[in-house]
Order: sequence, then C-alpha cells, then structure tokens
Amino acid sequence: MLFSHLTLALTILATAAMAASAAVQAVRQEFDLYGATVLAFATALGGGTVRDMLLGRTPVFWITDLTYIATAIPVAVLCFFLADRMEAGGGRRLRLLMYLDAMGLALFTLIGTRIALMEDTSAIIAVLIGCITGTVGGMIRDLLSNITPVILKKDLYATISLAGGAIFILLSQVGPEWMAILVAFIGMLAARIIVILRAV
Repeated sequence: MLFSHLTLALTILATAAMAASAAVQAVRQEFDLYGATVLAFATALGGGTVRDMLLGRTPVFWITDLTYIATAIPVAVLCFFLADRMEAGGGRRLRLLMYLDAMGLALFTLIGTRIALMEDTSAIIAVLIGCITGTVGGMIRDLLSNITPVILKKDLYATISLAGGAIFILLSQVGPEWMAILVAFIGMLAARIIVILRAV
C-alpha cells in the first residue's frame, strides 16, 4: 500500500513538472493553447507509456487511472498562460523550462526504476527502464517542437538519469527507501542544475 501511494504521489509531481515544461516550450514555439495541451499530454505521459509497454503493463497507466490526465491538462493550461505573460527575451522561459525538465527527469527516473524493480527485473534493466521513463517525455517534447532533443547534446542528460537510478538502487539496499529516493532525487536535480547554469 505504501509503495502504491508513494508511486502515485511521485508520478503526479513528475507529470505536473513535465506538463509545465511542455507548456513553456509551446509558448516559446508560438503554439496555440490546443497545441500546448497536446504537447503537454505527450510529454507528461510519454515516458511512462513506453515504460509500461516494455514491461508488459497494459493497459498503460493513464488509461486505467485518469488522475494523470486530470493533472497534465490543467497544469498545461495554467502554465501556458503564465508563460505567455512572461517577458520575452533574456532566456527566462528557457531557464524555467530546463528547471522544470530537470525535476521531471529526476522524478520519472525514480518512478521507472521502482516500478521495474517491482516487476522483478534485474538491477541493470531497472536502471535502463528508469532512464527511459525519465528521458522519453522530454525527447517527445523536443521532437514535436522541431528541436534537437537535449538527450542528444553534450549535457549529461541520460548519464545523470542512469547514475540517479543506480544510486537509488544501491542506497535502498542499505537504508530506508525514502532516504534513497531523497538522496537520488537531490543528486540528479543538483547535477542537472549545475549543467544548466553552465550552459545558459
């Protein structure tokens, strides 16, 4: 029961973060509200969809639980209007997008790793599934926006995800799971923020 509640909470947070990043990207690319909503839906749910399909968990998570759609769409609409009101130029929207993406990457990596372990996969496969869960949504967002996916650039995007999943697994073997989640999350988020600050 604790596992399901924790997974739900983390997934809702991750879904909101990635939907928000997609809405900001949509404003930067001059999408309309409908386009922003579609982009947010694909970004927020894409990684988990691929994860569930790889693990044979069908129907995929957002079909059996509308909580995630009910999170992604309102967040996308709200963030679309907020981002649209931000002053253009100066890289403000880009920085906001990248910080939101960093949070989504870390959270979805942990979720994917935990779920893969629950499905009795090996630690190596769990780390890979975690990376897929964490990175696919951002790839979809960038590709639909006609932008080179950040995972293909020299900014340690996938490396941070893989390292975070491995750290989570290692720490969960020697201490409480909540501590492993916290340390891995902070580590991934801090690493991405450092990369972002050096790049912008």
